[in-house]
Order: sequence, then structure tokens, then C-alpha cells
Amino acid sequence: MKICIFGAASDKIDPSYIQSTEAFAYEMGKRGHTLVFGAGSGGLMGASARGVKKAGGEIYGVVPKFFIDEGLEGLYDQCTEMIVTDTMRERKRVMEEMAEAFVIVPGGIGTFEEMFEIITLKQLGRHRKPIAFLNINGYYDSLVSMMNHATEEGFVKEKCSEIYSYFKDAKELLNYLENYKAPDWSPEYFKKDKENSVS
Repeated sequence: MKICIFGAASDKIDPSYIQSTEAFAYEMGKRGHTLVFGAGSGGLMGASARGVKKAGGEIYGVVPKFFIDEGLEGLYDQCTEMIVTDTMRERKRVMEEMAEAFVIVPGGIGTFEEMFEIITLKQLGRHRKPIAFLNINGYYDSLVSMMNHATEEGFVKEKCSEIYSYFKDAKELLNYLENYKAPDWSPEYFKKDKENSVS
């Protein structure tokens, strides 16, 4: 399975996040899965690549050309294949199309942007792929609270919580991805919840 990991590019974080992400990626590679990611060598992107590499798995990095031209980010140089795109939008499109599943590890604004787009596309019926959060150190606990609040206030439909799942344990997350059965829903499924507005 090709699994796309969205996560931090920065190393200026607690080492436990890096260690946990690398351990997850190692388990992922041991199980024969392939990594699709943003090609960075730092932070949790780099940890993802190192973990899969140690397990002998394949790695596909996707990076916009201007990152290379302007030296914006160190790139992981042991990818099975490095795919260079013209824009950030194309980068996301390539990762979204290549991947068969998505895992969100802790990250910043870029990770949040990728995360919400892939969730929105699933809600709109553009894909039926599993989405899972690896909630290291309770990093996404506040997101759970925010989404619950948004649902209570009517901005997000209750059924949207079925689009993704949270996990603290790496093996449980991988078991979820490996046994995932795509839902039969379409965008109409979310319209059945009349008490809430469309997110």
C-alpha cells in the first residue's frame, strides 16, 4: 500500500515526536508499505523516510521545483524516486493521486493545510481512501476539541467525524489502514444530517 504521510519539516521540536514517527514508519516499511511524502529530510518528514528506509521500503518524494531552486528545504536524498512539480498545488495533487491512504503526524501550517484539504476532498466524494491521525503526545487533542466544538455549533456535520480516525498506537493505526473498507457514501450522505450546516 502506498501511504502518504503529512507532517512537520522542522527539527526544532521535541525529539520524542521524531522518534515516534520514525518508529511508526519503520513498522510501516516492515509491513511492506511504500511511503509517499513531501521529500524533506528534516523533522517528521525526514523521520518518516528514515524509518521506511531502515525497513527496506520504497520511498517516493514529491517536491516543487522552487524548493530546489531557492534552497528552501533540505531534501531526503535516498528516495526510490524524486518527483519534481511546478507548484505546491501540483505537489499535493501528485501525492493525493499516488497515495492509497493518508497518515497525519504532528505538524504546522503546511500539515494543517494538507490535512484539511484531504478531509474536504473525501467529504466531497473525490476519494474514498482512509485518513488517520497518529496522535503523538496528545498533539491533536486540541483539534479533537475544536472539531467537536465546531460540530456542536453547527459548522461541521456530525457525520464528518466518520471521515478520519485518531490513533495513539502505531500498530493499531496500520491495522486500521490495512483492514479499511471504503464507505459507500457520496456528498449526499452528509446532506442527510439536517441539524448541521455543511462544513
